[in-house]
Amino acid sequence: MQTTDDIDPGKLPKHIAIIMDGNGRWAKQRGKLRVFGHENGVEAVRKTVEHCARLQIEYLTLYAFSTENWNRPKFEVETLMRLLVASLRKELKTLTKNNIRLKAIGRLDFLPKKVSKELTEVIEKTSTNTGMTLTLALSYGSREEIKTAIKEIGAKVKNNIISPENIDEAVINNHLYTHFLPDVDLLIRTSGERRISNFLLWQIAYAELYFIDVFWPDFSEQHLMQAIISYQNRERRFGKTSEQLN
Repeated sequence: MQTTDDIDPGKLPKHIAIIMDGNGRWAKQRGKLRVFGHENGVEAVRKTVEHCARLQIEYLTLYAFSTENWNRPKFEVETLMRLLVASLRKELKTLTKNNIRLKAIGRLDFLPKKVSKELTEVIEKTSTNTGMTLTLALSYGSREEIKTAIKEIGAKVKNNIISPENIDEAVINNHLYTHFLPDVDLLIRTSGERRISNFLLWQIAYAELYFIDVFWPDFSEQHLMQAIISYQNRERRFGKTSEQLN
């Protein structure tokens, strides 16, 4: 069993992103409705956020609700929105206690008014916190994000605000929802699925990918530490050779 002593504090991933998958299948295994899995997944979120804060991870981004999730059954979507509101209210104290700043990315204008109000309130109340930045990807889709960025840049080119020859990675980054975040270092996906599902496609260009055969409600501190230790045992070359790094 790994402990925090097994983690090298000098080689921590700066930005961890997690695709929290498997709530529905976790509930189905127990003969329950999918929403039962979502309700139990909230506790896994709390534990993961608190443990990342204790480890002094600088940025944690959680894939909470995709643009495609709006197509799920109405009852499930309504339950997810209700859980989101309740969690934001309940976890404000936890965020404040751990000096965590909350942010959100995605088509936030699609969220119900009640959710938007609670989200805005918690973001404002934690805005001066200086510890970890926790970002919720809500009504988020990476292709939509990139499309929006291209449209905004194109409009600026048309209006002579940006010249085409000056468009580089920095310009593109500045027009993404995630302009305030560094690139992802470690991407974790639970449930055994091995795909990206339209999540942070630009930002994970050089991320280390970690897939684990555990449904999200069962994801524990031990699993998080295993993912970080796996990350620390990998050689990140960014296109170079091992000899160049040495």
